[in-house]
Amino acid sequence: MGDAIGATLGYAVGIAISPIPIAAVILMLFSGRARINSVSFMVAWVAGIALVTTVVLLIPGLEADNSEPSETTGWIKLALGALLLVAGARRWRTRPGPDDEVKMPGWMAKIDDLKPGASFGLGFLLSALNPKNLLLALGAGVSIGALPLSTGETVGAVVVFTVIAAITVTVPVIAYLIAGERLDPTLDHAKAWLLGNNSAVMAVLIIVFGVSLLGDAIQILT
Repeated sequence: MGDAIGATLGYAVGIAISPIPIAAVILMLFSGRARINSVSFMVAWVAGIALVTTVVLLIPGLEADNSEPSETTGWIKLALGALLLVAGARRWRTRPGPDDEVKMPGWMAKIDDLKPGASFGLGFLLSALNPKNLLLALGAGVSIGALPLSTGETVGAVVVFTVIAAITVTVPVIAYLIAGERLDPTLDHAKAWLLGNNSAVMAVLIIVFGVSLLGDAIQILT
């Protein structure tokens, strides 16, 4: 299982460093339904990551052949890598300039009015259906599926991946449940930095993982 953790650690970190979802959960911690909404968001965030990663494992043809990744794995990584490069380049071109005012997304202004069900839906949307996170979770699932693991090892690898990928959302929520409003100044500062640097951080991460996936694909296919 160590090989699976090593192969997916980068993808997990890439999902964990997601400024918009982190900022969203921080905003929930300032809302009138801070505890129930943030917990609903956190549960959905974890479930979405785990679901996408697990579904990929059901794709036939990922199993390793003589300890080598299959050709199917190579083609999937090639496609994912290309998509990430396109997404990263587009995000870099559209990033705000140093003198531009960074505006909060319109949907964030409505977070204070959300009910627990809507918070759950938002968490699932941002984890399982967000393009960047979706592609990284798919990459992790493909990497796990390509290894000759037992069922128990596969489950363990998915759990470890999910825990690491979700840590930047789960830690603020759990810390708030323990410390309450004493965390407000720290959370407010973190939210401002995340919103201001979201595009640049995401562009660099997406391009790095795109190049990594393309490199893996070329190695497998050749």
